[in-house]
Amino acid sequence: MAVQGETREKTRIDIREPKKYRVIMHNDDFTSMEFVVEILVNIFRKEQAEAERLMLTVHESGRAAVGTYPYDIAVTRVQTAAARAKEEGFPFRMTIEEA
Repeated sequence: MAVQGETREKTRIDIREPKKYRVIMHNDDFTSMEFVVEILVNIFRKEQAEAERLMLTVHESGRAAVGTYPYDIAVTRVQTAAARAKEEGFPFRMTIEEA
């Protein structure tokens, strides 16, 4: 209950968007193109055509950004992809960089 003459202090809440991080896929001579497309479709939720385009960009340029996410999501997707690559025996490599 407010007392007459009492001043209320306003609290300013500053809400910021979380930093975004780019997931970078790197080319190697061993990981199959089919596997890369499968990872892009199943883990990174890309449409088939976009997954194929990204895979070719990685193959021709040596690397490509395949998505931008908050840190936790970027790390989880990279770890999931790395675990699947390890199961298949591929030296598939991805990195995360601040967007």
